[in-house]
Amino acid sequence: MGNPTGQQFEITRGNARAVVTEIGAGLRAFEVGGVPYVEEFGEDEKPPKGAGQVLLPWPNRTKGGKWTFQGEEQQLEITEEARGNAIHGLTRHLEWELLEHAESSITLAVDVEAQPGWPVPLRATVTYELAPRELTITHEIRNEGEQPIGVGVGTHPYFRIGDVPTDELTLTLPASRVRPYLGDEQMPYAPEQDVEGTEYDFRGGRVLEGVDLDTAFGGLAAASDGQHHFVLSHGEQQLVVWTGPDFRWAQVFTPDDLVGRGRAVAIEPMTCPADALNTGTDLIELEPSASWSGSWGIRVR
Repeated sequence: MGNPTGQQFEITRGNARAVVTEIGAGLRAFEVGGVPYVEEFGEDEKPPKGAGQVLLPWPNRTKGGKWTFQGEEQQLEITEEARGNAIHGLTRHLEWELLEHAESSITLAVDVEAQPGWPVPLRATVTYELAPRELTITHEIRNEGEQPIGVGVGTHPYFRIGDVPTDELTLTLPASRVRPYLGDEQMPYAPEQDVEGTEYDFRGGRVLEGVDLDTAFGGLAAASDGQHHFVLSHGEQQLVVWTGPDFRWAQVFTPDDLVGRGRAVAIEPMTCPADALNTGTDLIELEPSASWSGSWGIRVR
């Protein structure tokens, strides 16, 4: 049986190191000075709960796998059988093509073919580039078809600060809007609402102990550098997840266990929220032959 994530590509710069997988072009490891800052898993293991995977041409869920393109109903493969939805796009389990592999950077590409439920072909690339204490990830999508289409991009990293238990970390989010998880619904997200006065207000920072989230956060306030800053901290240690202006959402997910370390926390940069193929919310509109590019990253302080 083959390796479920394919070939492993390592990049290094100074004392920073990252590992990217061939299948799914996912982030399997990111360390600085030997300290891990993402939840890692073995190269012979499937990414647990989507860990590190690239999500396109839509992140999160499409209700019932159904959406309409130019007046025609599309039916995507149901990949979340428990709730009957299509989840996290079409490229997680594809083998990506290696375009360039330097000491501190790597670029991979994949073709999304026209197929049942997805009528327009796309070409996507992702570049991982290391700085001494930072990893920048840049996504590009090109419309290879003859019709315009709306797309979304996301990614699914779980973060840590070394061996500090997740429940001891403080989470700070620049989000004024939220779509809470509802649990029992087929499409389990409530309408967008303001975080003011709710349990979803993390603008001042909150310790994660007792916090249970599978929640989309929007209304993101930009920092002075024009980026959105999502911060995990423990004492003087700080991990900043930054996103560019087109990443207008982030899903925060706190599963009870991921890789045997106990509770985990995912901060998932997304250009659009769940079911955007139906609602149109913040979809990236691509004309034929047009391209889009956007970046996010991980910065250790």
